[in-house]
Amino acid sequence: MNRKVMSSDRKLAIWVGVLYIIATVAPVSSIIPWNSLTDGAGILTNTHANEGQLIMVALLNLILAVAAAGVAFMIYPVLKRIADTGVKQGLAIWYVGTRATEGATFVIAVLSTLAFMPLSREFVAAGAPAASHFQTSAAVLGSTVDVAYALGQTVFAVGAAMLYYLLWKSRIIPPWLSLWGLVASPLFVVASLSLLWSGDPNSTLSTALYAPMAVQEMVMAVWLIAKGFDAVALDRYSDASA
Repeated sequence: MNRKVMSSDRKLAIWVGVLYIIATVAPVSSIIPWNSLTDGAGILTNTHANEGQLIMVALLNLILAVAAAGVAFMIYPVLKRIADTGVKQGLAIWYVGTRATEGATFVIAVLSTLAFMPLSREFVAAGAPAASHFQTSAAVLGSTVDVAYALGQTVFAVGAAMLYYLLWKSRIIPPWLSLWGLVASPLFVVASLSLLWSGDPNSTLSTALYAPMAVQEMVMAVWLIAKGFDAVALDRYSDASA
């Protein structure tokens, strides 16, 4: 493989690794400020008094949406090269679609988060009435945020299974790292869907099921930044397509 292609592959690996880190750190950073706004019955009062904090949460999750889609678009040139069968080609394109869909669901969550601002202003201007339609609207918005996250994370995990299957077959990253992702993906699906029946995105069960994928992604991100894709494995696909 020539030096130019090698350099391009190395840059792609670094981009993917950095975007993985951003897509993990951004939502984790939003959990505490979001929980402090939504805990208890005074969500509208809290959001009105802390609009800057609400905007920060929305911004962090918008960063997540962009980074999630960015991972797929940056890794797709590599996936396209290693997709040497029709099924693999379909999975590569499908993976990009899942991450774009994931990003779209997170945008819905961002818009629902920002909708608390005008609602809370109207609530305070009306004298903060108890047991009013304002509370009902706030509950609907909060549920929309939670469900959007649950669906986005579920779509992400389905796409992750496709990605790690392709990476495992190609050996462009260590097989143990791909297998780790394949095992963690269904656990992540269960964790995401558990929100729909538990109503608690931070339950002990969901946290335990999220952890394997969260750690795996950070390990893979560091690997891609430090080591990149396996040049010998990629070279086999380049030679086959030459």
